[in-house]
Amino acid sequence: MLPRPHPAVVFRTVSEGAVLLQMEEEVYFGLNAVGGRIWQLLPPECSDLDELCLRLSESYPEVEPAALRGDVLELLEQLKEHNLVAEPE
Repeated sequence: MLPRPHPAVVFRTVSEGAVLLQMEEEVYFGLNAVGGRIWQLLPPECSDLDELCLRLSESYPEVEPAALRGDVLELLEQLKEHNLVAEPE
């Protein structure tokens, strides 16, 4: 299961991607366009990693599935480290 966006996080798209602001801890985190799309695909949009990667690969067919999955996992880890996502219920 995928982590969910932390309820205290505000997400906004910007011209070059997106920004996250975690209001409780005042954490500001920038995302490029792909990172912004990954954020948008977190639950409830997608229920698991396979579904998220499949949906993302539709937008980026030139990226090898293994590389795409690795990049998603790396971003999810960074989001966890900054308390921007919550563990699934």
